[in-house]
Amino acid sequence: MSKWIGAIIGAVIGNIPGAILGYLIGWLVDQRRQVQTFGFRQANSEQAQETFFITTFTLLGYVAKADGRVSEAEIQQAEELMNRLQLTADHRRRAIALFKQGSSGDFELEDLIQSFNRDCGRHHNLRQMLLVYLINLALADEQLDHAEENALREIAQQLGIPTFAFDQMIRMIRAQNQFGGSHYQHGGHQQGGAYQHTSSANEIELAYQALGVEASISDKDLKKAYRKLMSQYHPDKLMGQGLPEDMIQEATERSKEIQVAYDVVRKSRR
Repeated sequence: MSKWIGAIIGAVIGNIPGAILGYLIGWLVDQRRQVQTFGFRQANSEQAQETFFITTFTLLGYVAKADGRVSEAEIQQAEELMNRLQLTADHRRRAIALFKQGSSGDFELEDLIQSFNRDCGRHHNLRQMLLVYLINLALADEQLDHAEENALREIAQQLGIPTFAFDQMIRMIRAQNQFGGSHYQHGGHQQGGAYQHTSSANEIELAYQALGVEASISDKDLKKAYRKLMSQYHPDKLMGQGLPEDMIQEATERSKEIQVAYDVVRKSRR
């Protein structure tokens, strides 16, 4: 835009060479602005990635200790997460240190959430991914302890997640976890991109819960809900918003679980 304004000013001042000079000056201004904007966005993205990493592993420790002790199942879940994320040795050491910090008695939750909201809070998908990590840890022993649930609710509230949305997230994640790795090994397999399996009534009900929809939903709205979920966990979108690259794997796995649940529902409707 600046280059055309420069060209017009140059022409008004007097002649064609003036217009060309004005155009070039405007072009240089545009280029400088683009570089500054790119640098600003890149800096913001790097800050968001750092904040997301710190917040995730600190809050994992906080939620794990909410009931007074960190269980073996929770430690194993945290270690499996680090393995699944393929963290570098340095990132793994940092993650462990942050986990211990979050589980310490002098940890200040509000300060950490304020920092997260400042750097990442404008992106709903990042707030959602943070809760996915935390809820998964709390469900490591396949039950949600009352103290852990209260801790999660407090975090969700400070993140600006409404109560009804938080409750739905727990139901969806519980159900989605049933369509993870172990689900592929029990009577089902992938063939030609579609899930091949004779689904029980209970499994179909779980699939609807995993998608966050009722069984009475229309085919059109079902597809819309599925696409919305897949968009929320899209790796490129999440990375663009500030999810660290080595933490994308969890979103990818969640997408696979949603895909399997969707295939189960579609097959049941034929």
